[in-house]
Amino acid sequence: MTHLPDMPERSGPCLPTCRLEISRGMIAMPNLARTCATLPWSRLWVWAACLSLWPLTGFADEPKTTADYDAVVSDLEREHWSFRPIRRPAIPAVRNRDWVRNPIDQFILAGLEAKGWQPNPQARPQALVRRLSFDLTGLPPTPEDLADIANAADPTAFDRLVDALLARPSYGERWGRHWLDLVRYAESNGYERDGAKPSVWRYRDYVIQSFNTDKPYDRFILEQLAGDELPDANSETVIALGYYRLGPWDDEPADPAEDRFDQLDDMVSTTSQVFLGLTLGCARCHNHKFEPLTTLDYYRMTAIFNPLQRFQNGRSDLDAPAGSAAELAALAARDRRIAELTGQMTGLRLEFQQAWLNGTESRLSPEARAAFLAAPASRTADQKRLVEQFTKMLDDEINTALPAASQARLSQWADEIATLKRQTPDLPRAYYLHEPQPQPPETHVLLRGKPGRPGIVAPPGIPAVLTGEQPQFLTPDARTSRRRLTLARWLTDPRNPLTPRVIVNRVWQFHFGEGLVRTSSDFGIMGDPPSHPDLLDYLAGEFVRQGWSLKWLHRQILSSATYRMSKDSRDDYAAVDPENRLWWRFPYRRLEVEAIRDSMLVASGRLNRNMFGPPMHPFIPQEALAGSSDPGSIWPAYDEVSASRRTVYAYVKRSLVVPMLEVLDLCDTTKSSARRQITSVAPQALTLFNGRFVNEQAEHLARRVEREAGTDPAGQVARAWQLALARSPSNTEQQTMQAYLQSEAAKRLAEATAAVKPLPEAEARHQALVQLCRVIFNLNEFAYPD
Repeated sequence: MTHLPDMPERSGPCLPTCRLEISRGMIAMPNLARTCATLPWSRLWVWAACLSLWPLTGFADEPKTTADYDAVVSDLEREHWSFRPIRRPAIPAVRNRDWVRNPIDQFILAGLEAKGWQPNPQARPQALVRRLSFDLTGLPPTPEDLADIANAADPTAFDRLVDALLARPSYGERWGRHWLDLVRYAESNGYERDGAKPSVWRYRDYVIQSFNTDKPYDRFILEQLAGDELPDANSETVIALGYYRLGPWDDEPADPAEDRFDQLDDMVSTTSQVFLGLTLGCARCHNHKFEPLTTLDYYRMTAIFNPLQRFQNGRSDLDAPAGSAAELAALAARDRRIAELTGQMTGLRLEFQQAWLNGTESRLSPEARAAFLAAPASRTADQKRLVEQFTKMLDDEINTALPAASQARLSQWADEIATLKRQTPDLPRAYYLHEPQPQPPETHVLLRGKPGRPGIVAPPGIPAVLTGEQPQFLTPDARTSRRRLTLARWLTDPRNPLTPRVIVNRVWQFHFGEGLVRTSSDFGIMGDPPSHPDLLDYLAGEFVRQGWSLKWLHRQILSSATYRMSKDSRDDYAAVDPENRLWWRFPYRRLEVEAIRDSMLVASGRLNRNMFGPPMHPFIPQEALAGSSDPGSIWPAYDEVSASRRTVYAYVKRSLVVPMLEVLDLCDTTKSSARRQITSVAPQALTLFNGRFVNEQAEHLARRVEREAGTDPAGQVARAWQLALARSPSNTEQQTMQAYLQSEAAKRLAEATAAVKPLPEAEARHQALVQLCRVIFNLNEFAYPD
C-alpha cells in the first residue's frame, strides 16, 4: 500500500490525499477524477506523483513464455462468479403461490418476500398489450390485438398474443435492430472518406431472417464467426461473415501496419464483448489493469482472426460472391467457360467486321470505316466520335450480312452461355472477409501494442482465466485455417458458462430496460454482480437445454407475472430500492427512435412494410449537407414512399447520421453498443414538434382521421387517440381536445382575415386537426408505451 505525499499547503482542502493501491500493475485511484478537477496545477501534481509510483517492470521485464503470462492469473480470479460453471439451482419456495405464473416469478418473489414486500399488481390489459407489442415488434398493437385481449376471459389470451407477435415478420426487424447495435452495424466506413460498404445490407437481412426463423443462438454464432468453415457452408452462412466488416475502417491510414492491427482489434474487442461479456480489448498494450486478462490472451484471440483479409482493389473495399467453396468453384468454372465463349463470339464478329469494312457493301462513309478499322488506342478524337455515332448502324449491317453458318455458331454459343447461367446461377454478392490461404500467418504479442516491437509468438487460444487447458485447435484444411470454427465451437459448447449467461442477460435487459447484470457487456471483476444469480443460471441453463431458442426465452419471460407487473411506484419501496434491483415493479422506459418513428408511420397509415434489400434514405435537411465537399451527391433525393419503410432499413452513414435519429439517441456505431443512451435535450423537442418528418406524418394522420371519422370533432378526437395511442380518450381529454380544435381553427381564421387572405372554414378546421395530431405525437404516452 502506497500513499501520495501530502499536497502543498496552498492547495487547501480542494484536493484530499489520494490513496493508490498497486498490485500486479493495477492502480486504483478513488475519486481521482473528481478530486483533481479544481486546479490545473493540482492535476499536474497528481499526474507526476502517479508517474513516479507506476511500476516500471512492465517496460523492462516483458514475459518470455506463455507460462509467464498465464501465471499472472490467480485461482481466486478463476472463481469469479461468471467464470464458474452454470449450475441448476433449486427453485425457491414462496408464500404467495397465487401470484406465480412460472419459475421466474418464484426467484423474484423470494427476494421480495425476504424483505416483507409484495410485487406490483398486473398492468391494465390495454397497457400490457402495448408493452408486449412494442417489446416484440417495435410497433403499436393492431385493433385486433386489443380486441382479442379485451374480449377474452381465457387467462392464456396473453400467451397466445405473445405467440402471434413472435410469428410476425416485424419481430425480426425489432430484435434484429438490437443485435445490429451490438455488432456496430453501419453502411459506411467512417473516417474522412467514409466510403460505402457495398452489399453490407445483406448482413442486416440475414440477421432479421435469423430472428424470424428462431435460428438457434449457437448456430447464429457459428455462422457469423465461421460461416465459410462450416461443413454445410452456403450463401447464407458466408453472408453472415459480414459481422467482421461492420466496424470503422480507414482507407487512407498514415501507418498501414498499425491500421491492420486496429482492424484486428475491432474484431477482438467486439467478439469478446458481444459473446463473452469481457473487455479483452483493454489488454492490447498491457495486461488488463482490472481484469484477469493478459496481453497474451488478447493476442491469442488476434491469432484466430489474423488470417482474415478483405476483398480489395488497392484501398477500395469490394464485395464478393457469397457461397460455399464448391459453389464458388462452380461459379468460377462457369465464368471461365463464358469468357471463352464470349471471346470466340467476339473474335468471329471482329473477323467478319474487318472483311466487311474492307469491302464495298457497307453503307458507312470511308471516314467512319477508317475509324472502326483503326486500333482503339490510336483513334483520334474525331474517330472516337464516329465510332460512337455509327456503332449501331454497323452492328445492324453485320447482323444482316453474317453468313448462315456464322449465325448458327453464334446462336449455339449464346445458347450454351444461357444454359450455363441457368445451371449455375449468380451467387448473391456480400460484404465479408475471407482467408486467401489455409496456412495462417504467425502472430506475435506486440509490446506496448506496437507492430514494430514483436514479442513472443502468440498461438491461437482463449483467455487463460476461462479454461484450465487451451482447446485443441483444428488443423487447416484445403481452404482455411479453421481457427475461427474452433473458437465458435468453444463459445457454443454448453460447458462454456459465459455465452448463455451473456445472451440471456441481454434479452432480459431488452425487455426490462436493465439486465440482471447491469453491465451487460462486462461480466468481469469490474462489472456488476447479478441481482438474482440463481435466476440468471436457471434461465441460462434452460436456454441451452431448450436448443438455444430465443423465442423460447421470450415466452418464458413474457409469460411471467414479473413481466406483467404495472410500473406504478411506491414511495416506501423506492426509498429502499430506488433502482428497482429487486424487480418490485415494471420499469418506466422510453421507446427507441426507431419505434417512435415507425409508430408515427403506423398511425398515419403511411408505413411501407417492404422488407429487406438496399437501404432507404430518410430526409436530411440541406443545412446538414452543406458542410460536405459534394452536397449534391452525398445523399440521394428524398423519396417519401421509400423513406417510409421501417427505420431498421435506414442508411447509416457514420459521418452523416440522420438528424432525427441522432438527436433521439441512435447508438454509437463505431463500437459495440450494449444499450441506448436515454437523454433529454432541447433539440429532441424541436425535432418532434417542428421536424419535417413529424409534420408530414401529422398531415397524413389528419387526412386519415378525416377519411375515417368525418368532420365531427368528437369522432376525430376519438379516432386520433385510437390510431396513435391505441385507446379511447378520457372525458377530460375529449373535452379539452375539442376545445383545442375549436380555438385553433378560430385563431387561423382570424389570422387569415387580418392578413386579407381568405381561408375556407374547412381548411382552418383541417389545419387545427393537423396541429392536434402533432400534439399527440409529442405526448409522453406516445414515447413511453405503458
